[in-house]
Amino acid sequence: MARTKLVEFLLEMPTAGAVSVAGTFNNWDVRRNPMRKGRDGFWRCKVWAPVGRQEYRFVVDGEWISDPKAAASAPNPHGSRNSVVEV
Repeated sequence: MARTKLVEFLLEMPTAGAVSVAGTFNNWDVRRNPMRKGRDGFWRCKVWAPVGRQEYRFVVDGEWISDPKAAASAPNPHGSRNSVVEV
């Protein structure tokens, strides 16, 4: 069984109504990891992800966006870029 680690995803988007995170760690399922909005305008979610390179994107009010604070990214087949995190 693959080793996993707890990863916290964070997105500053105070005007958003709904945010989730989807990626290689959850089969790109937008419903699996909804994020919670804090009073500070940051959305947060903790996810158990397999150790290694994981690609992800945020889904903000139905629109897929890359993580503006991600240190790395990779092209995806949709003509945009996925954010990358090393777990």
